[in-house]
Amino acid sequence: MGHVEGSVPASETPATGLPTFGSARLLRALGHPWWPLVVAWLLLLGLAARTDPLLGLLIVLAFVGAFLAGLVGVGGAIVMIPLLLYVPPLVGLAPLGIKTVAGITMAQVFAAAFAGLVGHLEGIDRRLFLALAPAMVVASFGGACISKFVDPIVLEATFAGMATLAAVMTLALRGRAAPDDGPVVVNRPAAFGTGTGVGFVMLYGMRIPVRVTVGTSLAVVAAAATAGLAGKIVTGQVDWLLALGLVVGAMPGARLGSYVSRRTRTDRLVVVLGIAIGLVAIRMWASIFAGLA
Repeated sequence: MGHVEGSVPASETPATGLPTFGSARLLRALGHPWWPLVVAWLLLLGLAARTDPLLGLLIVLAFVGAFLAGLVGVGGAIVMIPLLLYVPPLVGLAPLGIKTVAGITMAQVFAAAFAGLVGHLEGIDRRLFLALAPAMVVASFGGACISKFVDPIVLEATFAGMATLAAVMTLALRGRAAPDDGPVVVNRPAAFGTGTGVGFVMLYGMRIPVRVTVGTSLAVVAAAATAGLAGKIVTGQVDWLLALGLVVGAMPGARLGSYVSRRTRTDRLVVVLGIAIGLVAIRMWASIFAGLA
C-alpha cells in the first residue's frame, strides 16, 4: 500500500520522525513510581558503605538473601546465615559470631518474610497455615531463648544438619510437587510435624501446589519470625544497628523476589532452592570440621 500524503507512519513521531517504540517504553520505565525509591535506596547504600563498610555489606547481603526468600518462599535464614558468617572475612572485614548472626538474621527474616508475603497473599491457604503455624511459633520462640545458652559450635552444627536435610529432601521430592491448580489436601498430623522442622521442603512431600506452598510457607515463616525475634529481644541477642542494615536490604530484595517468582516456572524454583541449600550445607560442614581439626 502507498503512503498516504499528510499521514505519519505509526513507528514515527509527527514532530521528529524518530521511532517511538523504544522511546515510549523508556519513558514509561523512567516514569515508574518506584524509580525515586530505587535511587534513594542506592544513595542510602552508598552512604552506609562509606560510613561503615560492614553495614554497607550487610545491606547488600540482606538484599540477596531476601530476594531468594521472596523467590522460593523461605524466610531467608538458610541463605543469610552462611553469607553473614563467611562473606565479611572474605572482603577483609571482621568476622561475625554465630550468635550475633543468628540475632540479626532473625530481624532480617522478619522483615523479608512480611515483605515477600505481600506478593503471595493469593497463595495462602488458611487451613494449612493454621495447621503449620502453631508448632513453628512455639519452636521459634523457645529456640531463640535457649540459643543464648548454647555453645556456638552446636548452633552451627544444628543449622548445617537442617540445611543438609532440606537440600536432600528438596531435590529428592521435586517431582512430587502438585500442579499449581491442584487441590490442597491438609494432613494435620503431617502438617504439625512439618511445622516443627523444615516447612517449605516437607510441603512438597505433602503434595501441596507450589504457589500455595510459597505463599503459605511465607505466612508461616512470618509468624515464626515474629516469635523468634521476640525471643531474641527478650534474651538481649539483637545488635540493632546491624539488624537495621539487614532490614534496609531485605525489604526491596524480598519484594523483587516475589515479583520474579510469579514469572518463573515453579519446577525451576524447586531446583534453585535445593542447589542453593546444598551449597550452603557443604560450606558449613567444611567450616565446622576445619574448626574441630
